[in-house]
This record gives sequence, structure tokens and C-alpha cells, in this order.
Amino acid sequence: MKFLNKYKSFLTPEQKKERNRQLLFGLAAGVLFAASYPPVPTFFLSFVALVPYLAVIEKRKSLADINRITYFTFFIFSVLTIYWVGSWMSDTDPFLIIAGIALLFFNPILFLIPSTLYYFAKKQFGSKIALVLFPLFWVTYEYVYSLTDIRFPWLTAGNSVAYFTPFIQIADIIGVYGISLLILYINIFAYKIYLNYINKTKLKPLHIAGLLLLYVIPLVYGFIKINTYEESREKVTVGVVQPDFNPWLKWEAGNIDEQLDVYLNLSRKTIENGAEVLMWPETALPVYLLSGSHYRQADRIHSFLDSNNVFLLTGMPHAEFYFDTTKAPKDAKPLKNSDALYTSYNSALFFRPGSREVGHYGKIKLVPFGEKVPYVEYIPFLGDLIKWNVGISSWNTGTDTAVFKVSEDKLFRTGSEKDTIGFAGVVCIESIYSDFIASFVQRGANVLAVVTNDSWYGYSSGPFQHKSISNLRAVENRRSVVRAANGGISCYINALGETIYETKLFTRDQFTVNIEIRNEETFYTAHPLIVPILCSVVSIWMLGIFILFKLKEKFYGNKNE
Repeated sequence: MKFLNKYKSFLTPEQKKERNRQLLFGLAAGVLFAASYPPVPTFFLSFVALVPYLAVIEKRKSLADINRITYFTFFIFSVLTIYWVGSWMSDTDPFLIIAGIALLFFNPILFLIPSTLYYFAKKQFGSKIALVLFPLFWVTYEYVYSLTDIRFPWLTAGNSVAYFTPFIQIADIIGVYGISLLILYINIFAYKIYLNYINKTKLKPLHIAGLLLLYVIPLVYGFIKINTYEESREKVTVGVVQPDFNPWLKWEAGNIDEQLDVYLNLSRKTIENGAEVLMWPETALPVYLLSGSHYRQADRIHSFLDSNNVFLLTGMPHAEFYFDTTKAPKDAKPLKNSDALYTSYNSALFFRPGSREVGHYGKIKLVPFGEKVPYVEYIPFLGDLIKWNVGISSWNTGTDTAVFKVSEDKLFRTGSEKDTIGFAGVVCIESIYSDFIASFVQRGANVLAVVTNDSWYGYSSGPFQHKSISNLRAVENRRSVVRAANGGISCYINALGETIYETKLFTRDQFTVNIEIRNEETFYTAHPLIVPILCSVVSIWMLGIFILFKLKEKFYGNKNE
């Protein structure tokens, strides 16, 4: 504290004024960027929100000064956008609250990656080139973050314009990371125009042309796509059930039959409206339904589907047991009071009428801490140290994507172009990983079916943000998205990213919709990693150049001195 007070005393009144001005600029950038994200429909702010931040970092000289304002700016941004992660409801598990608070302080650290690379580029090539490279560094951070065990790439810049339907149509070529690049470069041109304005210099045509081109070209492309869009004749009727159970209390034993009654009664209403495939939300029943301990409930579901000739895609816990431990995978866990091992998954299950075989997909992209403790395979004691009271913080990681096939003949329809319809059973947060979702489509998914439970987070920005991100997944792959959420938002999004129908939060509801079946493959689906890999290559090159120059200075000295 004495050092800080001493430091402050060295600042002249003018320096203090400039420091406060820069803090105000950082605050403004954080607030404006946060305001561009759903649920507030002010997405247009994302195109200028970072101008105050860019104005500050270009003035700052040292890496420490640049990173201090970066952390401050994006701490404000994180608090205003993902404040809901801690849940903050009366039933909330204390561990979730602690994890949510920790995320608010940790998330801004990741933004130091592009700011640090910007500093390196500035040292080697000057501020102009560093500013040009900054968007590439940003997208590198977004992509690398999505690969780690502590991933939570919720705030990818491209997600901010998920409501801007005409602008996001170009995502079928460049994906959400390409949208991020566009947003960052538009901000840079806007910043250059701002500098001309405050310095009272003549506006440069290059800056105006760059801003307009990056904004108008996607819009023109988007309007063409929307106006030439032809709805597919091939459709499947899906009935979505939203039970609205308390996510904390449903894990208490003893009410499974009552919960199942709710699902079946709501499902009957969708069947009366022509439903051919049913969708129930994530962890629809909080039991290992197929473990043998709940045979009666499983039989009720099979009998219901058989009598109504409908399919069911549902979220459900799923376990596999290994009494021959030599055949168990490495991540298998010991079964209590037994020598056997088991694995447990947050899963999507697929039931077919007339069959007792159930398709299974184990969730691959697990929520850090919420569903899996990061790096627990390397630090095992963390698994015992960090647990939710509801007992869902130790799921095993699924091993492969799966596409569930619905046979057309089972639907008693003729004249179809395809023999089967492929449903991707996407579980909750997996829908925010763009290249991961593309892998389902590459394997034949015609429909993106998302089962989720956002009820943990109450009536906050979280459920609205999660739902809006699916708009981008629909456009990137030109696939319909159907979401079944425990307490909302359940919805149908068409291949243009338009929401055709959605439920209200925290209502018990059901609806039936005719879902388009589309078969074309977009450029993005075939090549989902072009943008992030190119950005990463440039970033690695920049880092390598900086290290080489530093080594050269160390061993050979600076000849310019």
C-alpha cells in the first residue's frame, strides 16, 4: 500500500486526469460490449464497443499497463454478461456459487492473450501493424480457450450478433469465428475514424471504405440468402416437452413415477397434434434408467412409444458397468461395495418403437467444475474435494459423436428423398462449440436436437444467451435446431437462424412443429477450422518472431544501442 501511495504521489494532476480518463474508457468499453449480447437486442453496439478500449491500449507503452486495462475492461464485461453463472437462487448449491464467482475473476485473464500478443507485435512492427493483427490474436484466444479442460467459450465475439439475422448468414462460410473477425475489424476501422474526428484530421477513404465493406458485404449476402431461401418439402413432426421441474429438488429420490407421468401426459398432447418424434430435456429423469434398477419405468416408456409408434430422443443419465475390470476403460470409477467398475455419462438416449435397443450418446463437452473437475485424471484428489451436493460433478467424458437415425418407413410416409433422418443428440452446453456441432452434420445429421436444462440459472440472461447461440449453429450448417429445455427456452429455429416457435421460461408446456429436413453441406460444415487455424498460425508466428528477437538481443545485444 505504501508503494501504491508513493506511486500515486508521483502523478501530476494532468497524469491523474489521463489515468481516470483511461479507466472511464475501459469501463465504457466493458459496458458497451456487454450490452451488445443477448438478451438485450442492441447487437449493433458490438461494432463500436471496443473503440474506447483500443484508444487506451494504443496509448499505453508497457505490457503491464496494457494488461491492467485489459483485465479491468473485460472484468466489467464478464460481470455484466455472465453474472448468472453462480445461479444465486435459494436452492443453489454453495459450490456452484463459488465456481460462478471464480469464473468472473478468471474469465478476464483469458483476454490477456490477445493483448499480450498485441504488445509483442507493437514492439516488433509498430502500433499500426499490431492493430491490424489484433483481431487475429483475439480469434486465436477464442479458439484455444475452447480446446482446454477449463473451457467456457460462451463470450465468443460472434455470439453478440446472434439476433442480427441478415448479418450472420455469412456464417455458413466463415462460421462464428469469422463473424468475430468481422466485428473486430469493424471496430478497428471505427476507431481509426474516431481518431480522425478527435484529432480534427481529414477522414481517410480507406477507413470509411473498410468499415462499410465489412459491414455491407455480409448484409448483402444475408439478404440474398434470406430472399432466395427455399423451404424443404421434406419434414418431420417433432413434439417437444418442457416439464419445468425444479432442477435441485428433482434429484431427490421417490418421485420418479410422478415425473414420468408428467412427461407421458404432455407427450400425448403432442402425439394428438401429429408428433412422430418426441423430445424430452436434459436429464429428464434423474436416474440411470437402463441400469436395471428402474425396469418398470423403462418398460412404461417402451410401451408408450410402441402403442403410439413414435420415437423419443431424451436427455438421461446413463451408466455402464464392468464386472470384468480388465475390460473397463481407464476413466472407470469404483462401484461402492463392489469390486466392479463403472462409467457414468450425461447422455442423450434414443428410443425406437418396436425395439428394446436404446441408442446412447455420452456428452463430450462437459461443463468445467459443474460436470467434470478439470484435469481430475491427472490430479485425482480434486474429484473428492470438489463436488456438487446433487452429485453431478464427476461425469465421464463421452468418446464419440453419434447421430440417431429415424427410419422413414417407421413413420409410414412415402415419396421421401432419404431413407432415414439423422438426429444429432446435442447435450446442453455442447451447442456453443461450432466446429463440434459441424462434426455431427458431417456424420449425417439432418436435424440438430439440443436437450438442455438452463433452470439452474433462474430468470437471467443465461437461458436467453444459450438459446440465441443456436441461431448461429443453424446458419453455419443450414440445419433446423430443436431445443427441449427443462424450464425453457424450448424452441424451433429454422436453417436461417430464425426462431419459428419458442416457449416462455419456467412454464410447463409442450408444442408440436414440422421440422425441415435439409441435406446440403455448407462450406463451413466441410471446413469449420479454416478461420481459427489461420489466425492461430499468424499468432504463433508472431510469438516466434518476438522470442527470436529477444534471444538475439540476449546473446548478441542490441546493435542500435
